[in-house]
Amino acid sequence: MLASADHSNQLVAKGMTSDLFAWPQNRLLKLLHTRFPRDVAEREFEITRALHTAGLPAPAAYELHEVDNRFGFILERIDGISLLQFVERKPWKLFYAARLLAELHAQVHQYAAPLALPSQRSQLERWLANARDFTSADRRAAEASLAQLPNGEILCHGDMHPANILLSSRGPVIIDWSTATRGQASADVARTSVLFESAHLPPGSPIYMRLLLALARRLLHRTYLRRYLALSGASLSDVTKFLPIQRAATSAWRSSLPG
Repeated sequence: MLASADHSNQLVAKGMTSDLFAWPQNRLLKLLHTRFPRDVAEREFEITRALHTAGLPAPAAYELHEVDNRFGFILERIDGISLLQFVERKPWKLFYAARLLAELHAQVHQYAAPLALPSQRSQLERWLANARDFTSADRRAAEASLAQLPNGEILCHGDMHPANILLSSRGPVIIDWSTATRGQASADVARTSVLFESAHLPPGSPIYMRLLLALARRLLHRTYLRRYLALSGASLSDVTKFLPIQRAATSAWRSSLPG
């Protein structure tokens, strides 16, 4: 059941899909933007709670809330900066951050996904149907990539990048499990590879970080992949065959954002 709440508390962060507000007892209220229906909030809440209970480095989730026709939930407040902010403060740690990202991603893939999670294949089929600005050749490549994707049972984050890792006193905590699925680890790594290819830093990021990313993007990607493959035993070909479908998924996700 969704309970009403007053979100006059201090705004902590604004995101592309949700806002975070301060909450008593060292907690946060995460409210999705108005375009998201109730079931989206319910799904993310159940996923986050299940993963925390299973022992993953995920925040605890406590209860659902509805405010002014916006849906969300109360979750644990993690004190710490993101891995992205860490690199902004210590840019010489850039390659350490890429390796840590790989290590955490490999840790996630050691878990079987809760049965309640949607399948990775169904999620990617939906994204492909909604992909825009794709040539016919790109779409054929994405469809061929999807055809190689078997059903899997591995926990996949779906949006693993440095801004979704918080460095806390208890160690790294992975946040934003809204796109988590049950599927193939290599396809999940392909999603992060596409983010390395095309992601932009948030508005307001220091100029030196933009320059550093422009110069080192490919090397950072190779550092991440090399570390992940060494830990997981997967091959580079396991990942690259899923790049076309993940490029389509990223195109669809970006086209769904406002503005």
